[in-house]
Order: sequence, then C-alpha cells, then structure tokens
Amino acid sequence: MIKIKNLVAIVIFTMLIYSCDDNNNGIIVDNFDHEGQALIDSDSLIKFLKNHYYNTSLDSVKALALGETPLFEDNNLNSMVVTENEIDYTLYYYVNSVGNPNPAKGHPTVMDSVYVKYYGQRIIDTDSISPSFDSNVNGSWFGLNNVIRGWSYGFTKFKGGKNITNNGPITYENGGKGILFIPSGIAYRNVGNGNILANENLMFYINLFDVVEDTDHDNDGIASINEDPNDNNDPRDDDTDSNGVPNFFDSDDDGDGVLTKDEDANGDGNPANDFSDPNNPTLADYLNPDIK
Repeated sequence: MIKIKNLVAIVIFTMLIYSCDDNNNGIIVDNFDHEGQALIDSDSLIKFLKNHYYNTSLDSVKALALGETPLFEDNNLNSMVVTENEIDYTLYYYVNSVGNPNPAKGHPTVMDSVYVKYYGQRIIDTDSISPSFDSNVNGSWFGLNNVIRGWSYGFTKFKGGKNITNNGPITYENGGKGILFIPSGIAYRNVGNGNILANENLMFYINLFDVVEDTDHDNDGIASINEDPNDNNDPRDDDTDSNGVPNFFDSDDDGDGVLTKDEDANGDGNPANDFSDPNNPTLADYLNPDIK
C-alpha cells in the first residue's frame, strides 16, 4: 500500500536535510533548493513525455515508437499547476475516462475520501521507467488530505463509477481511469521513501471507483473542504484557535468550549451560516470565540 503522509510527517521529512550552526541561533533551516528542483523536475517530465507514448492495446506507457504520438502531444494529456510552499509544480494527468458515477457525484476535492486502485512506477530518467514499486489491484479507501499532494490534486480531475457488486467482490464499472505524472516536489521531495529515491518523479496508473463527497473529518457539520476561513483552498493551514489542530480536525474550531456542531443558532444543521455577533456580523459563530 502506498505510504500515506499526513501533514505532520511531511513537515518532519522536509526538515530532515538542514544545516544548524552558531549563525542561525539553533533554528533548523532547510537549505535544499526546492525551487531549483522544481525546474529540474519540470524539464525532466517534459522530456519523458516527449519520449514516450500511450499504447492503447497494452494500456501502458511505452518508449516512443515510429509513427506514434508522444504523450506530450496527445490530446488526452492535461496539466495543472499545484502551488506548495509558494513553489509552483506542474502535474500532468492522462485521461482515459473521466468517470460516470451512478448515482451522480462530482469530482472529489482534495479533502474527500476516495476508493481507488493504482499501480506506481518511478521515472528513473527521461528514457527509463522502473518496475512497479507499489500497487493495489483490489481497491482501497484513501483520504486525499493524507496522501502525497500529487494524488490529492490529481484525483480531483476524475470521477467515480457505478457499484455493480452482486454477491461477490466489490466491483465497479465506468469509473475514472488515467495516469498521473507527478514531480518529486509534490511526491516524496528530497527525502524519498523506501524504494523511491530522493527527487524522483513518479507515474501512477489509477482507477477511481467511488467518492465520499463533502467528507467531514471531525463530524462537526461542516465539510472539511469548507473549513478554510482564509480562502486559500487549503484547509490544512487553518487553525482558528491556534491549538495546533487544523479546523477540519478540530471539533471546537474557535476554542470557546462549545462544539462547532452546537454553534448552530438557526438549527439547520449548518454552523457555517450562523452569524450572531452584531459587532462582527461577517464572522460565523463557530469561528467567533465571543459567541457561545
């Protein structure tokens, strides 16, 4: 199973390579050039995509052959920019099928839970791919806030399918299917993990079967993706009461002693639309320690 990384682990791992001397007063400093590595990753991925193509009959990425269309020019290949720690990374995703969920569901958010299977390989250089370093052919549930960021964002471009299980193994049809090409900066960075070396780009064949929409990690009545009061689309860095627990994991976001789910003055089950403070009419009660 892919090694799941939570926010704390990511912070620890990214701080492992550092210098600490008398000139920085004991402050741990990460001297690795992540921005420079992002440029190297981008160049390497572009060259890889120009040197490989998608073989439909084999359902596999192969070295470019005469007459084939390079991945970089394939209409099924898309890209998106992911910003982490103020550095922009280009994530590429190849879409075989977006997915056709039944009952209808939308794309997952970076905070939702997903049921997937996958097959991962290391992109060793612009011409070489490793054997599989990790796979799950039976399917597993993952929280997209707890995996490498390339997964968190990559899966948002797909949808699930239809559960057709009938007295047997869990089976889906018409799910999302594709390939993620992930730069190291939103994978295992300059640390690596197991067989994955530091600063290695990764490739995952993925199938998305199902999604738990509006995942609510702390069961406070507010979807985790919406516990983002600073509106930067990353709920991981929102901690209203500064207790070291992000709001989406904190059952009492403002630390006033009243659970967030109970700060629902109008009783509609949604604490996010209750504003009882005339002196601060735009601040929801669950984020306002003066309202209990």
